[in-house]
This record gives sequence, structure tokens and C-alpha cells, in this order.
Amino acid sequence: MENITKEMEILESKAKVLKALSHPIRLCIVKGLMKEEGCNVSKMQSCLEIPQSTLSQHLAKLRNLGILEGERNGIEINYYVIDEDAKKVVKALF
Repeated sequence: MENITKEMEILESKAKVLKALSHPIRLCIVKGLMKEEGCNVSKMQSCLEIPQSTLSQHLAKLRNLGILEGERNGIEINYYVIDEDAKKVVKALF
């Protein structure tokens, strides 16, 4: 029974990554950050052509799920993809 519980925890974790990446904007963010690591909000906003508030909500979701990490550089925060499962999914899609 313990093995089934552990397996379900792993499956739930992977499903959360898939759910997060199922939104086109979040998928685009992760794909873009894999191409150009260390990108900040201003640069992402101009590429995606969406309001900063919308971008911030998507970044927060990706950070809360452990897919992205932000690193402060003066007044900017540069973002990096840190989740290996997310990287694998994006590589498989593109």
C-alpha cells in the first residue's frame, strides 16, 4: 500500500507540472526562458505583448509550483526554469 501512495504522490506532482504548462502563456514563458535564461519581466512582457499584471500572475503560479526561480539583480528579477520535468515536456513538444 505504501508503494501505491508514493506512486500517487509522484503522479500528482507530475500532473501539476502538466497542468501549469497547459496554459499557452505559461508554456510560452517556460519555452522562452529555456532559450534565453535570466530574462526579466520587462523583456518577457514586450515579447508576449500582455499586461504586466497578467504576466506577473503567470510567473507567480510557475514559481509557486517550483517550475521557475527568480534571482534579484538590482531592481530587476531574472527568471530561470529549474524544474527538470517542465524542461523535458517543453523539449518533447518543440
